[in-house]
Amino acid sequence: MEFDALILSRLQFAFVVAFHIMFPAFTIGLAAFLAVAEGLWLFTKKEVFKRLYLHWVKIFALAFGIGVVSGVVMSYQFGTNWAVFSDKAGSVIGPLLGYEVLTAFFLEATFLGVMLFGWKRVGPTLHFVATCAVAIGTSISAFWILSANSWMQTPVGFDIDPETGNFFATDWWAVIFNPSFPSRYIHMMLAAFITTAAVVLAAGAYQVIRGRVTEPTRWQIRMASGTLLLLMPLQIWAGHWSGEVAHHYQPAKVAAMEGWWETSDVQGTILFAIPDAENERNIAEIMIPGTSPYLFNTDEPLQGLNAFPEDERPPVFPVFWSFRIMVGAGMIMLFMGGWGVALWAMKRIEKPGLFHWLAVPSGVLGFVAVITGWIVAEVGRQPYTVYGFLRTEDSISPVVPAAVATSLIVFMVVYAIIFTAGVIYMARIATRGFDDDPTDPPVREHRAPGSALASVTDKAEEA
Repeated sequence: MEFDALILSRLQFAFVVAFHIMFPAFTIGLAAFLAVAEGLWLFTKKEVFKRLYLHWVKIFALAFGIGVVSGVVMSYQFGTNWAVFSDKAGSVIGPLLGYEVLTAFFLEATFLGVMLFGWKRVGPTLHFVATCAVAIGTSISAFWILSANSWMQTPVGFDIDPETGNFFATDWWAVIFNPSFPSRYIHMMLAAFITTAAVVLAAGAYQVIRGRVTEPTRWQIRMASGTLLLLMPLQIWAGHWSGEVAHHYQPAKVAAMEGWWETSDVQGTILFAIPDAENERNIAEIMIPGTSPYLFNTDEPLQGLNAFPEDERPPVFPVFWSFRIMVGAGMIMLFMGGWGVALWAMKRIEKPGLFHWLAVPSGVLGFVAVITGWIVAEVGRQPYTVYGFLRTEDSISPVVPAAVATSLIVFMVVYAIIFTAGVIYMARIATRGFDDDPTDPPVREHRAPGSALASVTDKAEEA
């Protein structure tokens, strides 16, 4: 393979996206977890939920910060590496990304300060509102990002200027709620919740293995296991829905996912194969025949990759295997969730065993599923940036390969340092366990008696 500017630019963007997406996926789920924990504390008055909140909010702050910083680089790449794409599709994509800043980022930034530093300065109800606002903000952020990306997958509601070749929106409602957006948004939100649940379960399991069992440890394992068991079946349904949409609008992607080369009325489910794109076949194929009628609601023949010209096919190997890794990771997390709930029912959740030893490494499976899922979506969209209308090779800036290679190496080094330091520090906080004693009483600031600050803060602390 020749590493020209196109390949290097794609690798650079893929690297940045793969690094960045782990943190929003984690913080979206963790924000919801924190809102649930604080809500349970207000409702039940049990100190254990407050302790869970105060423990995980530190990790949330770190992950949120790294996610913001790592995501800024992507916006610059639209100008440096993908200027033609930005010029042609910017009038459609730009407003969607702008709405994300206006409706989500401002909301998150405003209430994040209250969430992190207002525990002893505002009342419990107002603090809970701030936590919910941040959780809602993360969901709104995902809404606009997924809307923009889904429009690139299934573009509708637009026209093209015949003189400039630039895209412009003719129906913003259709652009935002494009055909693939609903299924992909639900699929991504569930992925975020599941990813966080796997991490929380892994942290709790590690604490049990190390003998640091406290009531918050038990509760976080219970909550995480229950979440996995409840949401994974919904995720399977959402993934199937997304696959049906892709089958209708992007049949070449589905053919690559499934490893189908020949068009047939009935296709099988290929469990294992080594796709051989050069000879248009699969090597060492293991298949369950005749399963397509149960998976795809269509009377039309199911197209294989041979039905598409070679320059219209996505890279088969990464799409095929990323899809299987994603599904495999999901199945393991479903199994771990069911196992954890069973141990909870048998009141053995705090007894170290095989479940806990397996739960620790399973904590990364959510991230694995998210990254491989995005590989399926983005590599499966190739060779287009705007599917069917703007090819990737026609979207790149006139950049020199050496410049792209240099910046890619710099990104890899810097991100590796940030990722390593950040993850190690967050893992240390997550796995060290909880203090045996409840949280310390509020520390009152030294203020002049009778001052306005003293009066307002005192009332907040009393509340």
